Amino acid sequence: MGRGAPSSHPPPWRRLLLRYAFLCALLPWSGTSEANEQLAEFPPRGWNSYDSFSWIVDENTYMQNAEILAEKLLPHGYEYAVIDYLWYRKYVDGAYTDSYGFDNIDEWGRPFPDLQRFPSSRIDKGFSQLANKVHGMGLKFGIHLMKGISLQAVNGNTPILDIKTGKPYVEDGRQWTARDIGLTHRTCAWMPHGFMSVNTDIGAGKAFLRSLYEQYTDWGVDFVKVDCIFGTDYSPKEIITISELLAELDRPIILSISPGTEVTPALAKNISQHVNMYRITGDDWDNWKDVSSHFDVSSSFAAVNKIGAIGLRGRSWPDLDMLPFGWLTNAGVNQGPHRQCELTSDEQRTQIALWSMAKSPLMYGGDLRHLDNDTLSIITNPTLLKINHYSINNMEFHHVYSERTSKEDKHSSRFISEDLVHLPKIDGVSLGLTACSDDKANGWYMFSQHGKSDHICRNYGMQDDKNISFCLGKTIPLLTSDDIIVHSEEYQTKFHLAIMDSDDACLDASGSQRRTSSDSKFPMFSRCRWHAMQMWELNEKGNLISSYSRLCATVESNNKGVVTTGAVARAWIATGSKGEIYLAFFNLDSMSRKITARILDLKKVLGSTFIRKDTCSCTELWSGRNFGRVEEEISAVVKSHGSMVFEITC
Repeated sequence: MGRGAPSSHPPPWRRLLLRYAFLCALLPWSGTSEANEQLAEFPPRGWNSYDSFSWIVDENTYMQNAEILAEKLLPHGYEYAVIDYLWYRKYVDGAYTDSYGFDNIDEWGRPFPDLQRFPSSRIDKGFSQLANKVHGMGLKFGIHLMKGISLQAVNGNTPILDIKTGKPYVEDGRQWTARDIGLTHRTCAWMPHGFMSVNTDIGAGKAFLRSLYEQYTDWGVDFVKVDCIFGTDYSPKEIITISELLAELDRPIILSISPGTEVTPALAKNISQHVNMYRITGDDWDNWKDVSSHFDVSSSFAAVNKIGAIGLRGRSWPDLDMLPFGWLTNAGVNQGPHRQCELTSDEQRTQIALWSMAKSPLMYGGDLRHLDNDTLSIITNPTLLKINHYSINNMEFHHVYSERTSKEDKHSSRFISEDLVHLPKIDGVSLGLTACSDDKANGWYMFSQHGKSDHICRNYGMQDDKNISFCLGKTIPLLTSDDIIVHSEEYQTKFHLAIMDSDDACLDASGSQRRTSSDSKFPMFSRCRWHAMQMWELNEKGNLISSYSRLCATVESNNKGVVTTGAVARAWIATGSKGEIYLAFFNLDSMSRKITARILDLKKVLGSTFIRKDTCSCTELWSGRNFGRVEEEISAVVKSHGSMVFEITC
C-alpha cells in the first residue's frame, strides 16, 4: 500500500481514541469542563488542622501532615488536606481568636495568607503555590472561611472589586465600599471583632462574595468550610448566595458549612440541597460526653432520609464533625499539639463506628506526624470504610434489648455527671432554637401584668393540673450614642428579653463562645446591647423569632444533669451491595451490657430481601470473631462505652 493511499482500517491510536470518545459519551459526567464533576458522591474524607493546631498551623507543619496523609491515608480515601481558621492572621503577641487588627487583607477587603507562616504565599498573596504542591501528591486542597466580611475591611472602608472590570464596583452611579455591605448588627456571635454578615440583597454584597470565591478558584481550592453561618448562627441568604456562586464556577469546590449547634432536620430541610456537608452538632472534642451526644441527632437525620440527599452539584451529608484522635491541642488556644487524645481505644472505636454507620464525612483531626499504628488501624478499618461509602438503608435500629453484666467500669467513665448550673429564676428550663416550621416552636404568648404587656411566656408542662410557664421580661432596646445602626427601622418592632428583676441581662440567640456538641441548652444572657443577636419578635402564630438567625425559640423542662439522652444501649443497621447486613451495637453505659437483637425484628425492618431464612452467618469486625451460624437472635456482651459491628448474611 502506498504512503498516500487510504487505509480500510483506522490506525490503533485512532481506534483507541474513538473508543474513549464512545465511552465518555455514555457517562453521565461527560464533558470538557471540571464543572460537570459529581461532587461529594460519597461522604468526603481527609485531614483538618484545627484539632491539632488550633489556628496557628504554618506551611511547614501543614506540608508535613499532607505528605503523611498522601502516604498513609490517601489509599483509604482520605483526600482533602484542609487548613482551618485564621490562616490570614499574624501569629504575633496580642493575636488570638477574637483579636482585632492582626489580619492580612488586600486592597479589596479580602483576606490573604499570613506571609510569615506561609512563605510561599509571597509570590501571589495566595495559596496557589501550596495548592499545586498538594495536588502534586494526589490530594485536594481545602481552607476554612468565616462568613461575610471582616470588621477590619469595614472599618477601613475598602472598595469592592468588580471581577468583570477589574475595577471598583459601581452601581446606580456610585462606587460601593465595605461599609455599604457589612451588616454591623450581625457580627459573628463568637467572633464579634472578626467578621460580620454581608448584605446579599444588594448587588455590591454579591459582587464582594463573587470576588472572594473567584479568587479561591484561582488559588486552586477544592474545598471550603464556611463558619459562623449555620446552626444558631444561621444565615440562609448568604449560604444560598455562596452556593449559587460556586455553581457558576468552572472549578468544582466542595461546600461545607458550620457550626451545627441546635441544628434539626427542620432547619436543614431548605439548606442541604445547596451544600455538600453541613454540621449537625457543636464542636466534637475527645471526651465521652461529646461522643455520646451524637447518637440522637444522627438518628433524627437518618429517619428523614437526609443521608446522601441532593446537594450542590451532587450530594449532601450530615456532618458529625472531626475525629479528635491522636496528638491534639485545645480549643481556641495559641498552641500546637501537646497532648494525647483522652478517649479510650473502645471509645474511639465507638465514635468511628457511629460516624461510619451514619455515613458522616470522616475528617481526621490529630497531628499525623504522631500517627500510631493503633489509631491508623481504627481509622482505616476496611469494613467500616466500606460501610461509610457504599452501604444503604442506614438507620438506627430500635429493637434491641440489653441488661447490665458488670459493675461500673471506672477506666472508661471519663467524666462525672454534674448538676446543671442555672441562672436566677429559670431553674429547670432549657431554651433551644429550631426552624419556625417546627411544631415545637409554637406556643409563645404575651402576658399582661398591671395593665402592661411586659412579659413573653410559654407553657412547657403541667403540675397539679396547672400549666407550668416560662416567662421573660419584654423591654424596648435603648440606642446608646456609641451604637452603630445601619438598619434601625428594621428593629423598631423588636424587643429585648431580660431575666426577671434585671435590667442589664438580655437573652442571646447564640453563644459568645463556640459550643461543643455536648453543651446543654441553657438560656444564654449577656449585657444588653443593640445587636441582632438580642433582638426578638413575636408573630401571630406564637413563634418567638430571633432577628440574628431567623430561628424560633423552644422551651424544655430540664431538671436533671444530662449524661446521654435516650437508651444506654443503641444499635444501627445498614445493608451492603451484596445483600449483607451490618449491625452495630453501642453501649453508652458506664458498665458492660449484654445487647441482643432478634433476627425476626431485623426482617421486620429490612424485609425478606435481606433476611431470606431464619439462620444467619455472622462475623464481628473489631475482634474478627466468626460467630458461625446464629438462630433467632444475635447477642453479645459489649464493654462500657464500647461497640461491636457485625457483618451478617442470611
